[in-house]
Amino acid sequence: MSAECYPIAKVGGLADVVGALPKYQSNSDRTSEVIMPFYDNKFTQSHEFSTAYNSTLELGRESYNFKILTLDNNAVGFDIYFVKIINLLTVDYVYSYDDANRFLAFQIAALDWILTWKEKPTIIHCHDHHAGLTPFMLQESYKYESLNKIPVILTIHNAQYQGSFSHDKVGLIPAFNFENIGLLDWSGMINPLSAAIKCAWKVTTVSPSYMEELKIKANGLEDLLVAESHKCVGILNGIDSEVWNPETDHYIVKNFKKSAVASGRKGNKEWLCKEFNLDLNKPLFAFIGRLVGEKGAELLPEVFQKALQKENISVLLLGSGHEEVESQLESLKTEFEGTYNAFIGYDEKISHIIYAGADYLLMPSRIEPCGLNQMYALRYGLIPIVRKTGGLKDTIIDISEDGFGFTHKDVEIDQIVNAIERATLLYQDKTAFNKNRKRIMSIDHSWNASAQEYINLYNSLN
Repeated sequence: MSAECYPIAKVGGLADVVGALPKYQSNSDRTSEVIMPFYDNKFTQSHEFSTAYNSTLELGRESYNFKILTLDNNAVGFDIYFVKIINLLTVDYVYSYDDANRFLAFQIAALDWILTWKEKPTIIHCHDHHAGLTPFMLQESYKYESLNKIPVILTIHNAQYQGSFSHDKVGLIPAFNFENIGLLDWSGMINPLSAAIKCAWKVTTVSPSYMEELKIKANGLEDLLVAESHKCVGILNGIDSEVWNPETDHYIVKNFKKSAVASGRKGNKEWLCKEFNLDLNKPLFAFIGRLVGEKGAELLPEVFQKALQKENISVLLLGSGHEEVESQLESLKTEFEGTYNAFIGYDEKISHIIYAGADYLLMPSRIEPCGLNQMYALRYGLIPIVRKTGGLKDTIIDISEDGFGFTHKDVEIDQIVNAIERATLLYQDKTAFNKNRKRIMSIDHSWNASAQEYINLYNSLN
């Protein structure tokens, strides 16, 4: 159960995981299916659906008609079901300022439908707080008593977002024994993520290092995660190596194999430099992502300014977020015309060409539970420069330690600039630089191994 799934609805890395994990699990002896909300977006508008079930759900004193829809063609590579609730879930956005009612209705509709199945699921896997009340309802709500022997797993993709809402809405949750209301509470609020941690049979996070970091910094849930650590495990995300494949990627200008990494990447770099008025002969440093504090984005304007003044480099940014940061990044275009450019917003094609054509990828993240960008980068021969945290720490080894990337300890301007300086030196040694690009393209971060770890976890609960 998830609020996002690529390519249907994507806000962040959650969608990539939910869109890939079931596909790879289905290659084994497991049949994996996804239940998600039905949104009014480009994907749903361009595909046909059939009704598998329809009914009415109660949300406090309100009643809502809902449908369970199936996708008429297997466009995503696995079975996927959609909860359609007009004027509640069927909107043109995924998240809004008040999602408590929306995602609670989504979970109730899904469980009401599962109640009607002749053959019940062997595992229910919930992702983040949007499905976080499901473990509680399975365990505590009288309505779902017949389902409470089904093992339920929670995966935390980002503990910063917990979905808390007032106890005034407790009546929206299907009836349960109020003596156990403490399972819902955290810091005086109903907290779906904390409830899921308490009630799930197992709790996973998207990298081993992030699991350990959450015990120290988890937006208020540190003590809970320490207390529940006996059922917690970190499983590193993978990437969909069919979607992210430089040999077949339809977005990029020139496809290439590892054996032709230099010529293939040059063709894509030429496109980037022409499109964004950059010097082809300089090392190209890129940033792709949200311009928010978690990504260290507010430091980027000064990082770029210092690095461009000190080093003979070019910089390209693709992202959006904090308006003030956007403005600062835009203002650098005049000062560094010909060596710096920024695309404020997001464009899927440009992002793929950056992976295929830039020389270095910057990820100075404060928080990076797993990180997928650095794995995409490795797949395409793009060398990552990362802060040692979460999944970045688990996947990138510094070149000074017989590794293949560049790392820095803290989210500090001087440390980031120093990493850029070290990377510039490698770029000047073309033999070592190209050897390293071939090396990183050989690293396998596909979902094969990670999907099997989840299957092993499922098997341990059945």
